[in-house]
Amino acid sequence: MRIEELIKQTDKLPNVPDVVRELIQLLGDPDANYSDISSKVAHDQTISLKVLRIVNSAYFGLSRKISSIDEATVLIGMEKLKTLVIASGFSASVESAEGVNLRDFWADSFQVAELAKWVAKRSNLVNEDEAFTVGIVHNIGVLLLHLTAPETALEIQTLVDNRKASRMKAEMDLLGFTTQQAGQALMDQWKFPANLGVAVKEHKRPFMNDNPQPLACVLNLACFLNACIRSEREIELVRESLPKAVVKAAGLGESVMFDLDEALQIGNELSPLIY
Repeated sequence: MRIEELIKQTDKLPNVPDVVRELIQLLGDPDANYSDISSKVAHDQTISLKVLRIVNSAYFGLSRKISSIDEATVLIGMEKLKTLVIASGFSASVESAEGVNLRDFWADSFQVAELAKWVAKRSNLVNEDEAFTVGIVHNIGVLLLHLTAPETALEIQTLVDNRKASRMKAEMDLLGFTTQQAGQALMDQWKFPANLGVAVKEHKRPFMNDNPQPLACVLNLACFLNACIRSEREIELVRESLPKAVVKAAGLGESVMFDLDEALQIGNELSPLIY
C-alpha cells in the first residue's frame, strides 16, 4: 500500500473548515493579519456555536452571556479564540470512523495539545500555537487509516492489543509506512506549514535525524506527559523517566523538572467542544 492511496480518497478525508486551514497557515507568521478571522468564524455556524458554548461555560466564568464571536474575541482575546477555533474545527471534521471512538480520540488529542502548549511556553525555540496545533493532529494519520482502510487499521490494532508487535512495526509490516508519515502527507495536502507535518512525522523518534526538530521534541514530551497522566504515574517516577536529551533539544531548561507536577494537573478544558 502507498500513502497516496489513502489521501486520494478525498470523499473520506476529514473535512476541516476553510477558516481553520487559513488560521493554521498563518501560525508562526509574526506579520500575520488576523483581523478578518473572527468575521469568518462568525459565518461558520457550526464553529461559532461551539466556540460560544465553551466561552459561556463555567470554565471561563464570565459575568454575562456572550452572544457573538466579536464579543468573545474582546473578552477572551484572539490567542484564546485561535485555540478554540482550531480545536472545534477538527473535532467536527469527521462524523464517524470504523473502529474509533471519536470522543475518546479527540479528548486524547486535545489533552496532548494542551500539554504541548504548556511545554512550548517554557521553550525559547517553539511557537505555542504551532505546538497546540500539532498536539491536536499528532494522531491524525491513525484516524486517516481508519477512514480509508478500516480493515487494515483494525488488523494493526489487533496486533498491538495482543502485544504481537509495536504500533510502528505493525504499521511498517502491513502498510510499508507509519501513520505519522501518513499524517504528514495529509497535512501537506492541506497546505499546512511544513514544520507542522515534520513534527507529526518525527515526534515518536525525534532523534531520527542528526538535528532533532524542537517542535517534534515538544510534541514527544507532551505525549510522554499524557501517558504519565493516563497511568497515574507518581511525580518522582515522572521526573526520573523524563527524556533529558529531548528536553534539551526542545529548548527547555533543567528547571522544568520542578514544574512537572503542574503539567500533570492540566485538565481538558476543551472537552465541551467534542459534543
